[in-house]
Amino acid sequence: MNDTADTSAAAEARARRNQAIAAFAAEFLAGENQDLYEEILVTVCRLARERADRGDVKLIHKALAELRYGLKVFTPYRQTRKITIYGSSRLPEDHPDYRTAVEFARRMSRQGWMVITGAGDGIMKAGHGGAGREASFGIAIRLPFEQKTNEIIAEDPKLVNFRYFFTRKLMFMKETSAIALFPGGFGTQDECFEALTLVQTGKAPLLPIVMCEHPGGTYWPRWQAYVADELLGSGMISPQDMDLFLVTDDVARAVDEVVQFYRVYHSSRWVGDELVLRLHRPISSETLTRLNDEYAGRILDAGRIEQCGPLPAEQGEYPELPRLRLQFDKKSFGLLRRMIDVINRSEPPE
Repeated sequence: MNDTADTSAAAEARARRNQAIAAFAAEFLAGENQDLYEEILVTVCRLARERADRGDVKLIHKALAELRYGLKVFTPYRQTRKITIYGSSRLPEDHPDYRTAVEFARRMSRQGWMVITGAGDGIMKAGHGGAGREASFGIAIRLPFEQKTNEIIAEDPKLVNFRYFFTRKLMFMKETSAIALFPGGFGTQDECFEALTLVQTGKAPLLPIVMCEHPGGTYWPRWQAYVADELLGSGMISPQDMDLFLVTDDVARAVDEVVQFYRVYHSSRWVGDELVLRLHRPISSETLTRLNDEYAGRILDAGRIEQCGPLPAEQGEYPELPRLRLQFDKKSFGLLRRMIDVINRSEPPE
């Protein structure tokens, strides 16, 4: 009887809680995301009920606050493509990699892109210097040493300061359409492998990743040789994973790799078990045949690659764009990248 009574009392308490949350959300949080706000409030109630440690609650609170503010800063620029530039904070302004990063960012800005960096000195300052303050975002991290905000982005409203690396990294990946890596230390290598891991596993959308440095530099060629010899050579990654990035010492080649990725391809999203590729324009029947002949049997779980319009589940996202739909196997991202390259090089239908 006691167990039954306890169960009944707990159910009644949950019902009262849910009713109170629903009433509060209806009055103060009404809108298309009301259901999600209610779920957030339920999570908060569970933290309180489970008597979460104060330090844990503080972490959740600070992380949520940082993400909220970061999203607020980026939202007005959501329709503008952005590239994240990583690299060492220790390189002086007369270093050839610094000058290369300035030129790369300048050319990306001329293409209409904005630049995101960690807001420090070295390569980060070079990125802001090349793009200019108006086309720059800074995502800074509070460190007890070394890191300080460069004067180009300091006091700019597009500067966001983070306490936690994980929230900062999330913002870097969420808001970018491409990544450029210049030589750097542990932090740069961490950001490099994290980006590759997220793309390789499908936890981030496919996007161009370029490793760039001054002409004749050896930093990225030696890194690529290590990856090929130790990771690919031992079977720890697949040959197709080597297509997820480009190593170059040619700024023009690096810029072209980024810009051309969005020549025809626009974006992607999952709709149930199907991957939908949104395109700036339709592809020809000849190109569609080539995609099915060369890639369908290698990257699909079933069916064929088909052209289509917006699917109902996309809820009106980019209704003007044509699509390709495919039952992607959720693992062959290197081959999918190769297929997108074919799409981008294709000519429009007559």
